[in-house]
Amino acid sequence: MRILVVEDEKDLNAVVTKRLTAEGFSVDSCFDGEEALDYVMMAEYDAIVLDIMLPKLDGLEVLRRLRRAGNPTPTMLLTAMDSVSDRVAGLNSGADDYLIKPFSLDELVARVRTITRRQSNEKTNVLKIDDLTMDCNSHSVKRGDRVIRLSSKEFAILEYMLRNKNTALTRERIESHIWNYDYEGGSNVIDVYISYLRKKIDGEGEKKLIHTIRGVGYILKE
Repeated sequence: MRILVVEDEKDLNAVVTKRLTAEGFSVDSCFDGEEALDYVMMAEYDAIVLDIMLPKLDGLEVLRRLRRAGNPTPTMLLTAMDSVSDRVAGLNSGADDYLIKPFSLDELVARVRTITRRQSNEKTNVLKIDDLTMDCNSHSVKRGDRVIRLSSKEFAILEYMLRNKNTALTRERIESHIWNYDYEGGSNVIDVYISYLRKKIDGEGEKKLIHTIRGVGYILKE
């Protein structure tokens, strides 16, 4: 899942980015409203963490422009302002959630997972298909009683496929939701990771869950 963090306090931006990355998200970050709009125009995000008090263009105006343009990306506002009128203004601008500073990083992560679920076919952090189960909170994966150990990128790809199970996903779509702008990889990186996942998930004698759609990409289905 790919997240954009927009926060002009550089230390806070770095802390939030580091924590979300540690939780398995792919994270881009920027520091002002105009830059935020540029990022959103160039990539598809699963969620935006958006400070209200930003230079050049404040967060509420960024959000209004996104919504007027028809961009539905789930957005959580960060602010030090905690009056009812401030919260109402944020929600009326199109925010999906609102977090008051100072905040717990654990709560921020939980809220980000909540707003990303709203755009997904899955409404829980425990994802399932057939006898494959992923618990996003504990970062654990099982096939029946068999524990499957995945790298962070394998986990991220599988989570994205589980949240979009029974949907054909192109390689480009998977890549855009898993890697940020710092990524420099080969053209076949998705094929390589899908191969890794198949070896770990579709064991001998088990029902195949990851399928290739020739000329399109991949699908996770029973």
